[in-house]
Amino acid sequence: MEQYFSPVITVEDLLSLQGQEDVVIIDASNDKDAYQNYKKAHLKNALFLDIETQLAGAHEDASKGGRHPLPEVSAFVKTLGGLGIAPDTHVVIYDHAKGANAASRCWWMLKAVGHVKVQVLSGGFERAQREGYPLSEELVEPVVTNYGYRGDWLLPRVDLDVVDKASRDNSYTIIDVREEKRYNGEFEPIDFVAGHIPRAINIPFFVNFDEEGLFKERDVLHQFYKQVFEGHDAEKIIVHCGSGVTACNTILSVYHAGLPVPNLYVGSWSEWSRNDKPIAKEI
Repeated sequence: MEQYFSPVITVEDLLSLQGQEDVVIIDASNDKDAYQNYKKAHLKNALFLDIETQLAGAHEDASKGGRHPLPEVSAFVKTLGGLGIAPDTHVVIYDHAKGANAASRCWWMLKAVGHVKVQVLSGGFERAQREGYPLSEELVEPVVTNYGYRGDWLLPRVDLDVVDKASRDNSYTIIDVREEKRYNGEFEPIDFVAGHIPRAINIPFFVNFDEEGLFKERDVLHQFYKQVFEGHDAEKIIVHCGSGVTACNTILSVYHAGLPVPNLYVGSWSEWSRNDKPIAKEI
């Protein structure tokens, strides 16, 4: 991979970037009524990015790619150009989930087309609001550009067939970042079946945050994930969640920790659970 560029930015550091023309701020919130909330109040000069139509491809059938499959690279590159983002633009992304949700997915996708200067706002919108970052109702019109990338996704990922093999192969490590009760199979609020992929271990994504909802310091994350990954083949570590979104938060945190980027299983539980695959439970 290219040189390390911190995937996390604080509100204080973002405030210092105000007025710089090469900075684009993205609101990638995907909570209920996200766009309506964006129009009511967003960080000044922020542009809106929709996870359903811009950070995901067609997903009428979740058994093929999950609830949020990746879009075609060409479509995503077109989206970037429409937001006025060029390969050397400094992109800062936030959401209303402290950066744990679609902001991290957007970070993954930008890194996967080779973008270097991209960061997720630690603490998200709520933290920025609390620390006095200027808010606005104004809808900014970006200056359209041509991003120009023509390759494939650059970050490692795996499909259903690889995960099926991994579920029966002790040389693989499968990490499920959903909350413990979903992993255990106690309940499933979104997909049709509760439980987890056989052999998967549960490391909920919220271990990446401190008590204030901020990303933990790099050295803390390094010590944690170094211990988790010790003795495991980095190329055979697979991270998944419900639909390939929150898993990106853990991948971001592993990258932030200075460790090799693990594979993303984009289809995640939403795809696995719809394909008559074995299901494990801890209840």
